[in-house]
Amino acid sequence: MIKINFLVNEENELYGFKISGHAGYASAGKDIVCSAVSILGINAVNSIETLCEDGFVVDRNDEKGLLRLELKDRPSKEALLLLDSFKLGIDLIHDSYGDKYIRIES
Repeated sequence: MIKINFLVNEENELYGFKISGHAGYASAGKDIVCSAVSILGINAVNSIETLCEDGFVVDRNDEKGLLRLELKDRPSKEALLLLDSFKLGIDLIHDSYGDKYIRIES
């Protein structure tokens, strides 16, 4: 199962996320749930790096299915929009596939 933690500050703004685990929906290379979550996470990191000036830290371990992004400061308007878009995508995948494959923990 994939576990996702959304990092939220005191102003209730997203400032990062942590994805860990594997969905187990299908065999490696054919797991559309894992692929969808991975694409959203990697795209969020790449988009923030390319389109924003926010400083951030990224941890990644493909074997463990780990991707963590944390902004160093309060998110810019642009980074917040990208993180909100990431969360929307994750919520829609969760709505489609449920807690058996993806669990939102925060």
